[in-house]
Amino acid sequence: MEEDLSDANDKIKIIMAKQTVETLIEGGKATAAPPLGPALGPTGVNIGQVVTEINKKTADLKGMQVPVKVTIDSDTKEFSIEIGTPPAAALIKKEAGIQKGSGNPLTDKVADLKIEQLIKIAKTKEDSLLGSDLKAKVKEIVGTCQSMGILVEGMPISEAIKEINAGRFDEKILSGKTELSEEEKKELEEEKKRLKEDIEKRRAEFEAKGKDILKKYEKEPKKARKEMAEAGIPMQIIDELAPEEKKEGGKK
Repeated sequence: MEEDLSDANDKIKIIMAKQTVETLIEGGKATAAPPLGPALGPTGVNIGQVVTEINKKTADLKGMQVPVKVTIDSDTKEFSIEIGTPPAAALIKKEAGIQKGSGNPLTDKVADLKIEQLIKIAKTKEDSLLGSDLKAKVKEIVGTCQSMGILVEGMPISEAIKEINAGRFDEKILSGKTELSEEEKKELEEEKKRLKEDIEKRRAEFEAKGKDILKKYEKEPKKARKEMAEAGIPMQIIDELAPEEKKEGGKK
């Protein structure tokens, strides 16, 4: 008995007629240059149209690396574009208005975020987060803030998690509110400046203390490094003031 393979053959043809290109681009700045252009070239699609469409879709993600998937119909050259989401850390930095997280997140806080901003990030990343509901997803984003030295509603992360668990922000989370008032944005900017000033003041105090220790051990850098560490001076500053001596072969 012969089987009718026509349906199967049609499915194979459809699959073969589709080509996909996946890459990372900076939001709003796709060009025909590598990596996108050379990857699209062999497909015969209109690269200019693809670039324009990608830039429209990623205009709000400027400064971030965004996953992009372009699917091209090999016969008609029509295309569709899927935009992925940047990593949670990149979205947090965008909301906080910072270039990078804290070098010493336990002591140096670089920014403060409102719960609305965390809800916004959680909703953007919801398909890739593990939480069963929006509240759980918000807590995942809050957890990422911890390693970046970012406060939540003016609180350290451990305290913020307790407040979320206690239901303090349930109403806002349930409403899905993501926008801040101009006054709230201004408050956050002022708080960020204050945090920066605190970091600079604390660094100056550490440097002054480290230099005093160096004077005591002018010819004994190892002892100086040890005492600086015992005094609670961050390793980054210790390395700047008293770099470790390199042994033969380039090893420390």
